[in-house]
Amino acid sequence: MSIHDITLLRPLWLLLLPVLGGFGWWLWSRSGGFGEWDRAANPVLMRAMVALGRIDSSANRKPLIALLVAVAIFILALAGPAIERRDAQSFRNLDGVLFVVDASSSVTDNRRWPQMLTMGRFGVSALGARPGGIIVYAGDAYVATDMTTDHRQVGQTFSLINSQTIPDKGSRPERALALAGQLIREADVLAGDVVLFSDGAGLGPASLQEAAALAEAGARLSLVSLGDAAAGMETHASVGGGVVFTLEQTDALRDWLTSDARMRLEQADYPVLFWRDMGRYLLVLALFPLLLLFRRETA
Repeated sequence: MSIHDITLLRPLWLLLLPVLGGFGWWLWSRSGGFGEWDRAANPVLMRAMVALGRIDSSANRKPLIALLVAVAIFILALAGPAIERRDAQSFRNLDGVLFVVDASSSVTDNRRWPQMLTMGRFGVSALGARPGGIIVYAGDAYVATDMTTDHRQVGQTFSLINSQTIPDKGSRPERALALAGQLIREADVLAGDVVLFSDGAGLGPASLQEAAALAEAGARLSLVSLGDAAAGMETHASVGGGVVFTLEQTDALRDWLTSDARMRLEQADYPVLFWRDMGRYLLVLALFPLLLLFRRETA
């Protein structure tokens, strides 16, 4: 590591260093090395005391030097010297994934429903360190799992979805997409993914409007089709900035949720950098000059 690898997170604190330097110079010149004794005592007597070795002018300046050095280190610590964490694997709340699952009878009674669940669990396993959540819908939409990094819980919830999960009849994907947008805003996700598992039922102008709202909020809407991808699905994916996957494209879904995530954040100018603030360690160094203030002089 070199000095070029260090970044100051709060550089404006360094403006206090010239102020400290001026204040230290004023104290130094004012004390004259003897506190105020050289001004109060007879000058001849003071010179005689110095000549006899009764006054050590350097010793009187040590506490001032120690104090100034300690304060300077405190200022450097407040400036936040940091090094990049190249081992960081988490996007924190920058990026998250919501799986929106159609649990209406037209989907859950289909012979390919188990295959759709398997693809959903496969998508969960591709999240890495990204938080994920599940929304289920039929005639209405509900949160099955809030945004969480507990991917095991998300995968287990996927396995439990069946025809009895949603009591409301029908298929209202626009309500599920609106709920997804609400969860993304509440989780402070800057650039998330919404993956809609559907047979295409209920997709229309209302859901298309919600897809546009998700894209405006920084989220991509992709769809996993139970059968062949319909034209309506392609339109939603186009408006939402995502793609349409079939149940045979599990590898493509994995790549979309992993390798494309970092690239999308970089293209959106979101800083995908993590820094380790070293200021706290400088505070420990500041204790050493302060110890000189408590040093006891011995004859």
